[in-house]
This record gives sequence, structure tokens and C-alpha cells, in this order.
Amino acid sequence: IAKLAANFALVGGRSVGLITVDTYRIAAVEQLKTYAEIIGLPVHVAYSPKDLQEGLTKLRDRDLVLIDTAGRSQNNYLQIAELKNYLEDLDAEVHLVVSATTKPSDVDEIITAFGQLPIDRVIVTKLDETNAYGVILHACDRAKAPLAFVTTGQGVPEDIDVANSEKIAQLILGDA
Repeated sequence: IAKLAANFALVGGRSVGLITVDTYRIAAVEQLKTYAEIIGLPVHVAYSPKDLQEGLTKLRDRDLVLIDTAGRSQNNYLQIAELKNYLEDLDAEVHLVVSATTKPSDVDEIITAFGQLPIDRVIVTKLDETNAYGVILHACDRAKAPLAFVTTGQGVPEDIDVANSEKIAQLILGDA
């Protein structure tokens, strides 16, 4: 989310706000707050769906509000239900994030589990950690959603790119 925020704010010149509901991972909030401070963005921490709505109200003057959620296992149905509860009444575009290193059978499980959420777009991360890129097409096909972004490393904001069909085709066909 920091890569997206930095890209939209610093490169795109948009007024961005951040909300995080990732209060589970140790230091996740602090890490996001550090990035936000560097970029100069406001951050709201939401511990409940009500807090999320309050954050959206506080940030309504922003061009774009990005909501960070904790990574969830497709096998933890309770956590997926909790995430669904947060997203239920939002008018938001939902991006499913999948690692390029994920096996196709696991992608199928992920899409089945997260398919109860409205998946609008897919983001594929960690292209720098694999030489096999078929998961990009597989994830988009299974989610019935287009690819929005790909990431290629740990750098913020430089290691994120808007999906480019020509570059993706070159990766998959092995011409890159």
C-alpha cells in the first residue's frame, strides 16, 4: 500500500489518504505511519468497521483513499469473514494481491476463498522472485478481474508498475 500511496501522491500528484485495518501484524501500523510521514500523508487506524467509516469521513477531502488490510490465508475463513464485514458497505474498488510465486492450485484456493468479496482488480507482487509468470494470467482468469499493478522488489515507490499488457506478454512468453 505504501508503494501505491507513494506512486499516486509523489508521481501522480494526487491528494492521498491512508486507512489501515491491519492491526494484527506486529508493527504494521507503525511501518505504514513511517511511510506516510515520509510521503506526507495522513493515516487513520481502524479497529472496527465503524472506525473505518469514521476514517473515510475524515479523509473525504482527499482525491484517493487507500485502505490497507492484513494479508489473510485462504484457509482462515473467520478472518476472511471479518474482512468481508469491513468491506460490506463500502463503495470501493477491491484489489486482490497475489504473489507471483504462488502455485496455480493455491491461486485457485485463494480465488475460491476470497471470491465472496467483490474482486475488482488483481495486483501481482514479487515478480523479481520468480522466472515463471503464468500465475499472472491464471490469477486474473480465475478472479475474472483485470491486472492493475505488478511489483518487482522492495523499493518504495520505484518497484511498482501499472500493468502493461505488452510487458506482461513478454514476461510470460520469455522475451523479457
